[in-house]
Amino acid sequence: MPLIKTDFDGLLIFEPKVIEDDRGYFYESYNRRMYEDEGYQYDWVQDNQAFSSRGVVRGLHYQTGDMAQAKLVRVIEGEVLDVVVDIRPGSPTYGKSYSIILNAENKKQLLVPRGFAHGYAVLSDTAIFFYKCDNYYSKEHEGGILFNDPQLKIDWLLTESEIQLSEKDKVQPVFNKHRPFFTETK
Repeated sequence: MPLIKTDFDGLLIFEPKVIEDDRGYFYESYNRRMYEDEGYQYDWVQDNQAFSSRGVVRGLHYQTGDMAQAKLVRVIEGEVLDVVVDIRPGSPTYGKSYSIILNAENKKQLLVPRGFAHGYAVLSDTAIFFYKCDNYYSKEHEGGILFNDPQLKIDWLLTESEIQLSEKDKVQPVFNKHRPFFTETK
């Protein structure tokens, strides 16, 4: 089965079966039935794509309330360190982080359920990052956590001088002061 469970409830790694020959490769990057057969049902409503250069850190971001989002993330070109933090109150992994290398070669994807802050760091010269969302973006519902919060101890695999942040991400609150999430997850 190409879906691999992690120690975080609902957080899954998808490793596709890649068929390669002298012409190149083919793989099925998404199959709704496969997820449904394993008990996961998502209605993806928005696709997003971002191009970034080495050292760019985006995150840690999430949306709250009825506008919370699950994401299915992957890298089309290059390599990133993908990071999530469980912000679901009452979860046994609340406040814990999980990271995985996603790149064009391994073609892995990470299914990030609602209730996680998400971010990534570009480790290659450039990267194209692609993700599906099960809810639309809402500025009024966005929240964030400071990427280098000492409590979270996330190793972004970059030197401090390499890291490039947006102005918004430079001033996100630390984990203990982030905007509250909600208890319902999808």
